[in-house]
Amino acid sequence: MKEIPFIKMDGLGNDFFIIEPENSDIKLSAKEIQKLGERKTGIGFDQLFILKPSKHADVQMVIYNSDGSKAGACGNGARCVADWFFNRNDVKECTIEAPGGKILKACAGRMITVNMGPALLNWNEIPLSHKVDTLFLPQVLPGFDAPCAVSMGNPHCVFFVKDIKKINLAQTGPDVEWHPLFPERTNVEFAQIMSPSIIRMRVWERGAGITSACGSGACAVLVAAFRRGLAKKKAEIVMDGGTLVIEINKAGDVLMSGPVHTAFKGTAYL
Repeated sequence: MKEIPFIKMDGLGNDFFIIEPENSDIKLSAKEIQKLGERKTGIGFDQLFILKPSKHADVQMVIYNSDGSKAGACGNGARCVADWFFNRNDVKECTIEAPGGKILKACAGRMITVNMGPALLNWNEIPLSHKVDTLFLPQVLPGFDAPCAVSMGNPHCVFFVKDIKKINLAQTGPDVEWHPLFPERTNVEFAQIMSPSIIRMRVWERGAGITSACGSGACAVLVAAFRRGLAKKKAEIVMDGGTLVIEINKAGDVLMSGPVHTAFKGTAYL
């Protein structure tokens, strides 16, 4: 039987199974990750993190979705990893190597803040299957206005709607995630502009489904809203699980701030 020590953490209910560096040599197949991710017979999580030593940062994170697929970014997860590092080392700043080698900077204050770097806006960076205007994509969902595409290290498709309560995420999310325009699939956000500094958002995450919050998604929503002239450079993004403060700084980097929570430590068995 395989024993897997872990920490369970979450950011606004967006929850994670975290394996610390001393156990990073544990090998998990996609089926084993799916089994661990089952909420009735496993531990249950949106993403699984394997933390490793890094030559370029304080710690490296490898991310898997609950369906066993690899993830390119996870904002709430990065904040949890930062909090784990702060508590473990009694410091208030750290760097995190994300998938693809991107280095994220994090700091502790009233909330945990992670600099997610600049958004990627070109069609081939997101990526899309062919060249289009990423600010106004072709119609990918019947009955909805043209969405906006953004990459925060992972692809996002952002729809602006008048009444977010009317959105059936379980129905619309998969249709957009698997649309041919997105060769690597996509996260799907629906956003309602409440004011230039408050945006209500709901999310369908690639490889995980409906989640209570998504940090990279919140970043993508603000970037899309600012590009369309709907929001300021700093806004509260209100999700089902709570609120993140997102800001685009003078350098064009996207800063994400919010709370984290450690639920428990344990050992899983496969």
